[in-house]
Parts: sequence; C-alpha cells; structure tokens
Amino acid sequence: MTTARTATPSTARAINDRLALDLLLERGPLTASDLRALTGLSRPTVADLLERLQRSGLVAHAGESAALRRGPNARLYGLVADRAHLAGIDIRSSGVSLVVADLTGRTLGTATIAASLPVVPAAPVDGGGDPSRSGDVGATENAGCSCGSGGDGGASAATTDGDLLVERTVEALLATAAEAGAGELHTVAVGAPGLVDPATGALNNSGKLPEWHAKLLAALRARPGTEVILENEVNLAGIAEHRIGAAKDRQDFALIWLGHGVGASVILDGRLRRGASGGTGEIGFLPVPGTIGLPDSKKCDAGFHSTVSSAAICELAARHGLKVEPGTGGGVGAEAEAEPGAGTGAGAGTAAGEREPAAEAVVRRAVETGADDFLDELALRIAVGASAICVVLDPGCVVLGGEIGQAGGPELAGRVERHLARLSPLATEVRAGTAGGGAVLAGAVLTAGDAVRRELFGGD
Repeated sequence: MTTARTATPSTARAINDRLALDLLLERGPLTASDLRALTGLSRPTVADLLERLQRSGLVAHAGESAALRRGPNARLYGLVADRAHLAGIDIRSSGVSLVVADLTGRTLGTATIAASLPVVPAAPVDGGGDPSRSGDVGATENAGCSCGSGGDGGASAATTDGDLLVERTVEALLATAAEAGAGELHTVAVGAPGLVDPATGALNNSGKLPEWHAKLLAALRARPGTEVILENEVNLAGIAEHRIGAAKDRQDFALIWLGHGVGASVILDGRLRRGASGGTGEIGFLPVPGTIGLPDSKKCDAGFHSTVSSAAICELAARHGLKVEPGTGGGVGAEAEAEPGAGTGAGAGTAAGEREPAAEAVVRRAVETGADDFLDELALRIAVGASAICVVLDPGCVVLGGEIGQAGGPELAGRVERHLARLSPLATEVRAGTAGGGAVLAGAVLTAGDAVRRELFGGD
C-alpha cells in the first residue's frame, strides 16, 4: 500500500509560481484579481507569489487595468520579457537563417547568411513586431531527407569557404542580438538535416552534409553561458505544426514534409518521437514499388524521395504538360499576420519579393487552374508514403507540411486523404500544413523558449 505524500510548503510555492508564470505567458499582463480567478488561489497566496516573482526579476508592474478602479487590484503584472533571450537557427546547405527572440518568444531580429552571398543585415523588429514573421526569413530552401539528395539539397556549399561561413554566421547571430538589445543569449535551438542522437545530441553526418554544419555547431557550443539544443529540422517543423499550426488540436499526428526533399516527424500522446537513433520519420528511404531500384543506407534516390521530391514533382508536372518555372514569390501568407502573442508563428515559405521555387510554384498554379490529373497523381504518390506511416503508427491525422504541402493546401490534402482511404483500413484525416517553410525556425524558437522557461520557471 502506498501513501499519498503531502506537498511541502516550498513545493506548493513552486507549483503556484509556475502556474502564475504560465498564465502570464499565455494571456499577457493580468491583475491580482485575474490571477485569483484563474488559479483559484487565495488573496494572500497570490499576493505572496507576486511579491516573490517580482523579487526574482521574472514579473514586474505593467500598468493598470482600465476596467478597474485605481488601487492595488487595478495593477497589471506581466512577464519581464528581456529577463532572458534566445535564438532559433535553421541550417541548410545553401546557408543559415536565424531569429532572436525574448522570453515570451516575440521576435526581436532576424538575419540570413547565404553560402555564396553577403550577409543580409540584421533586421530588428520593433516592439509590436509579429513573431510570425520569423518564418519569412531565408526559407526558400526546403528541409527533408537527410541523405543529402533530399531536403537540404544541393552542393551549393561545396565551393564555399566553410570556415568563413561559420564565422559569418556567429557574427550575424551576435550582431542581430546586439541590434535587438538582447545581450547574451540564454539558449539557442538549431535545426539541421541529418540524424540527431537523442542521447548525446550529436549530429550523425551521413557523408552528404557539408562539413561546416558540424563546425558551426561546435562554434556555437563553444560560447560560454549559452545552451545549444540540436534537433532534426523536420522534427522542429512538426513541433511548430503541433503548437501553432495545423495540428494544434491533435495529440497524435504525423507531419510529412514536402520540399526539396521529403521527411516526416511523428507526435504521439503530445510528444515528439525520435526513435532509438533519432531516425523516426526518415521516409525518404522508404522502398516504393516501381522506382528505379531500392534505396541504400547512403542515399534515398530510389526510395519514396524519388517520387515526391521537388525534382520529381517538376518532372511529373512537365509530363502533364504544365509549365515549370519559378513563381513570383510572396505567395500565400507572405504578408499574413499571425495572432499577436501566439509565439513564433507560421510564416510563408518564401519571403515577399523572392522567386518561389519551381516545384512549389507549379503545385500552386495547378491548384489555381484545376490541373486535376497532375494533382491526383501527385496525391497518390504522397498517399503511398503516408499509408506506410499510418498502418504502423495509426496517428489518425497526417499534415502535409513544407512549402509544397502549403502550396497544395486543402485541395491536395483532400486528394491525398481520398487515396489514403483506399490504401489503408485506418481512418486518417489529412490536413494542409499552415506553418510552411518557416516551420523549422518557428519550431526552433518554440524549443529554445521551452528550455529557457523550464530553467527560469521551474518544473517540467
């Protein structure tokens, strides 16, 4: 027989403090009366915790509520957003994009470092800046298969001085933080292609990733006082879709990333599942009948990747007589605004004024013009990979993410769902992703923010 243990006063205080901090993070400044109503705590308990949190530097007065008379109950209390700063970084073969944010996840500044171009100057965001705009930065490359022929694509960095690129990236990160008044960075979360060992956090380079990826991680980790979290980039995209995107209402779902390459992330019971070696979701290696052969441990050219990568989509479009060329940029969501206070949000995959990648553009035009035969064949190809996930994991929901998933929207998702219903006996909803190409950066900021708040707020 086990006996329930009564929480000690210090434990109870820690629980109450975390509850209040989470409410202030979620809802913004609140009065003491608001906190009493939302927590059910007594007046003296709320007064004590507010005093304690102000002494810790986590909470401060944030004005007065216009709805109340002047007095103690009218005071608003809010999180001290600059108590700690964090960053999210998205590493691609063609360069790096990054965002600096405050304790609440609000974007303070961004930068893009191209492998063959000068650094785009840091772009501080004013006090009212929408954190969703972090998704617009440097997202014209696509995440996906870690085998090198996949999401990060290309040998564009092969002719790049890797050491110089690493140096420029670190300088851009520090300059962006300084421009935003961020000072030292508490935590940096990095999304990169490849397998990330869940136990050690090491990046398993399959032999196709540029050497500067590992050098950049080493340079970031060498900075004293800053925690560096490494995560597979499609896993970060899955976190973004779960927290602020298409799967906000789901505890179980699988994200299929469709971009330059293909990848997947799996969330079950509300938790990201990485697998024993960090390889959950490497569906680019999935053998598919009718392809040129079988994939092997070093490349996924003959696997599922070969049917739905950007190159395969362009070839399919050409076979259907569709014109394949880059789009005009901007696209869906390039000027969209996320809900204020929602954290780092779902930006478009292409920044306004840039050329939209050809595969993304042709899928978008196919939806707009009703190219049914092309869309139906593409949907069947996607459904083949989705069915392999569904019959093993039964997630109940599949989200089509990445630039191509967003370009296809509900039209492509609906076609995939109909094909999937014929391939699998398990009822599975298919949704279009809403976080787009910026989902990796969004997930990185969310992940870094969670780590910072765990340390400062206490608890899980």
